[in-house]
Amino acid sequence: MICPNSHHRGFTLIEVMIAMAIFAIAGTAIIKVASSSLLGTSRMEENTVAQWVAANQLVEASLDQTWPPKKNQRGEVELLEREWHWRRIVEETQDESMRAITIEVRLDPDAEYPSAQLMTYVSQVKK
Repeated sequence: MICPNSHHRGFTLIEVMIAMAIFAIAGTAIIKVASSSLLGTSRMEENTVAQWVAANQLVEASLDQTWPPKKNQRGEVELLEREWHWRRIVEETQDESMRAITIEVRLDPDAEYPSAQLMTYVSQVKK
């Protein structure tokens, strides 16, 4: 039995709706931050593995004994269950006995920008 003199007070409908709106906004912000964090982690993993692929290709290019190095080769390599597309770009330098080698790595061969890009110089061995 409720006494008429007791001071029982509950939340009004407007207060409940405002509280729900605040929780909805906070929940949306938390989901957005978590999603952004996962996307950043995924992108960081892609860049790291692409750097490994590029480094491996630079080592292979450096070990190649032919001179001048073969220009503008393309290839694919599988690493961590993904197919990586690499491109080797060989450019002349002012020194005729040196070449600049750039390796670009992409997951999608038609992507405009590479996931990783490394460059080195190789020189002709004088005999």
